[in-house]
Amino acid sequence: MLVDRQEESFARVIALVMLVSWPWLLLENVLRRWLDVRFHFRLPAPLLRYATQMIHQESLFFVLPFLFFATTWSSGQAVFTGLIGCAALVSVLDPVYYKWLAPRRWLFLGFHTLALFVVLLTALPILLNVPTHQTYLYALFAAVLLSFPSLAAVIRARTRWRGLLLAGLVVALGAFGWVGRFWVPPSTLRLTDIQLALEMDRERRAPSVPVSQVSVERLHRDGLFAYTAIHAPLGLQERIFHVWMLDGEEVDRIPLEIQGGRERGYRAWTHKLNFPEDSGGRWRVEVVTESGQMIGRGRFRTVAETPAPD
Repeated sequence: MLVDRQEESFARVIALVMLVSWPWLLLENVLRRWLDVRFHFRLPAPLLRYATQMIHQESLFFVLPFLFFATTWSSGQAVFTGLIGCAALVSVLDPVYYKWLAPRRWLFLGFHTLALFVVLLTALPILLNVPTHQTYLYALFAAVLLSFPSLAAVIRARTRWRGLLLAGLVVALGAFGWVGRFWVPPSTLRLTDIQLALEMDRERRAPSVPVSQVSVERLHRDGLFAYTAIHAPLGLQERIFHVWMLDGEEVDRIPLEIQGGRERGYRAWTHKLNFPEDSGGRWRVEVVTESGQMIGRGRFRTVAETPAPD
């Protein structure tokens, strides 16, 4: 079932169910042994496998719509969203799930970890209004911590270096996750509009003269407005940045505070007045979170002559 982004109450319920269900996955074997010892009752293995598969399916298909709308498809984020889509597909294909994934314990635990990681990315801002950059840190910490059993299952050699090797792999995984944050879309933030404009109508809170190209002369004289509308969960307060880039090189980074809960998105803008002397070329304004995750981007180019307004 696809989640309607406007139905915040429904999304909260689903997110809460997903988080509550995860202790079952993490403590499955412990609980099974405890029931056997305490009450002499052994849960059927097919029932356990089915419950685990159901949680995977619900988790992955819950986050997919959020990721789909949050992904900037012209960036590396498309790779991450495609990976989660493939994982969701694996969870519903029984021959693949039971014959290829489940028998390999290390791979199965890794699948657990990936699903929990994306659920936390989506659930924490919705349930607890945790800002996106903190959410990524918490989700990454949980993923790295829970990856230890998978890595331990891979490294079977009983040597004195095994502990150091495991620790090194865990640290490497954490570093890889932090560096790879640019490829992970902020699942609960969605750019509903972005425009570059020469003038702003402050009463309507909308650009009045949007442009896709502007002369270098006017750019230096009047500057340029970057207008964005960003949809976020109700109650979430987020600090974002408008990052101005010329031919792929960052020129400026302007902070902006937004608040969630508005159906059309939180509308706000920044006005850049200071441009480098040599401003000719292709410009890009990227909208990013504090952790560097991209929400979206807009483009314009500078020309020698003053163009007619678009």
